[in-house]
Amino acid sequence: MEHVDVAVVGGGQAGLATAHALLRRGLRPVVLEASGRAAGSWPYYYDSLTLFSPARFCSLPGMPFPGDPDHYPHRDEVAAYLTAYAARLDAEVRTHSRVTAVRPDGPGFTVELRGGDRLAARAVVAASGTFGSPHRPVLPGLDAFTGTVLHSAEYRSPAPFAGQRVVVVGAGNSAVQIAAELATVARATLASRKPVRLARQFHLGRDLHVWLTRTGLDTAPFGLFLRNPPSQPVIDDGRYRAALAKGAPDRRRLFTATEDRTVTWPDGTTEEVDTIVLATGFRPDLPYLADLPALNPTTGRPAHRAGISLLHPGLAFTGLEWQRSLSSNALRGIGRDAAHVASRLAAHMA
Repeated sequence: MEHVDVAVVGGGQAGLATAHALLRRGLRPVVLEASGRAAGSWPYYYDSLTLFSPARFCSLPGMPFPGDPDHYPHRDEVAAYLTAYAARLDAEVRTHSRVTAVRPDGPGFTVELRGGDRLAARAVVAASGTFGSPHRPVLPGLDAFTGTVLHSAEYRSPAPFAGQRVVVVGAGNSAVQIAAELATVARATLASRKPVRLARQFHLGRDLHVWLTRTGLDTAPFGLFLRNPPSQPVIDDGRYRAALAKGAPDRRRLFTATEDRTVTWPDGTTEEVDTIVLATGFRPDLPYLADLPALNPTTGRPAHRAGISLLHPGLAFTGLEWQRSLSSNALRGIGRDAAHVASRLAAHMA
């Protein structure tokens, strides 16, 4: 069986940033990426996805994001950047290497791969993100709905929904963006239990992230003190406020029932709907840790403090939706989290 210092599960932004940080501490990581390309989930997001933070804030350690630092990178730009970053990284990145299980083995771990290969690792970093685990909440009567139901992870473009009646469930950035995009070709409603909170993208002529960075709020370690992630507002340059104001999409409270293709709204009115899009977020994608007592049995979320497992000091997590800071799962914040995790693992392995 092959022996490695650290097995990093996932070759997206979290895994690559972590590998870079481990190398700087004299460790030799092996990055295990399930797909055929070290770009994480970026190639699979919807076609129009554009970051709401400028490129100057989207660099991983050691490699600036290319192009105008004030432009807002598109999905494909991010995927290309990550692939280029992996190629320059002085670490082994193995694609088509899906991890199926991580098991304790003496002071370290055995990492099992699809196909039967196994690695002995002194430490493991779970950097597989959340995209592979879309959250599908229990909604009133949704199991009786006979129209199309899909998660935002499956949504690509508005073209297939032209002329339809569509309801997008959610109140976050993706929900608002997808609903506004669908409203250009379909009758679209944004439905949620809570109101949509919009935050202006520009203040005093500067992008919001300039101020978050200058004040330190973006990377402040709130995760050490807050148990649950705070709800984050929808970053808006004015387009979404205008779209909602003119009813494209319109905004409603979540439906109270569905049956066949009929949706019942809180005021008792009903109407036929073709498609329901669940823009309801994601959960940590960690099925390979199922046999390792490292997850909360109720929520499935990792039991950790600042990215280090509470039960296994050689197991770490990076790139989660909420770890140390507001930007822990973003390009602009993952480098800091990765450096912290690498430092803790190096001390543990010394």
